[in-house]
Order: sequence, then C-alpha cells, then structure tokens
Amino acid sequence: MFPSRIKILIVPALLTAGLVWSGCAAYVATPLPAGLYVDMKGPVAVTGNGQSSKVGRASATSFLGLIATGDASIQTAAASAGITRIHHVDFEAKSILGIVATYTTVVYGE
Repeated sequence: MFPSRIKILIVPALLTAGLVWSGCAAYVATPLPAGLYVDMKGPVAVTGNGQSSKVGRASATSFLGLIATGDASIQTAAASAGITRIHHVDFEAKSILGIVATYTTVVYGE
C-alpha cells in the first residue's frame, strides 16, 4: 500500500504521537491534568505544629518521560531549610509540552 520509505517514517511518528497524546511522555502528578502546559501549586498535608518561619524545597525533573532524576521527598525539603517541626507541605508542578516536567515539594515549619 505505502512505499517502504514512507512506512519507515510513519511508524516512528505514530508511536511518538501515541506516547505524547496518551500522557506517557513527561507526566507531572496534578489534580488537573493538561497536555500542553502545567503550572500548578497545591496542598499536600497540614500538621498542628505551630507557625512556619522556614521554607524548604526539593525537586525532581523528567525529560521526555524517558529520564527522571531528583529527590522531591518531604524529608529532603525539610532538611534543605533545617526544618525539624513541619507545619504544612505544598507542591508545585510544571510541565511544558511534556518535554520537561518538574515536581517540587515545599515544606514550611520551624
């Protein structure tokens, strides 16, 4: 039906489109999914530990959904600011066209 040269080009293009459109590219966990652009902030947890004067951050990044690196744990975020009593935890998620996605954990406390 198609010449073999066109088949060689069509198959990878269809596979790539399928990955991107199915959300299997660089996916960032958010309450509201979006394929083109994500820039969200939201809550994760709250404790009864007084006020918060320190803020710690920890991030993980994904490239094309193929490589993911980083440590976005609450423990790492708290340690980055010397927090020993956590007041609350938020998240920040960013993704551009599924090419680069970043998830950041933000910890507030003393």
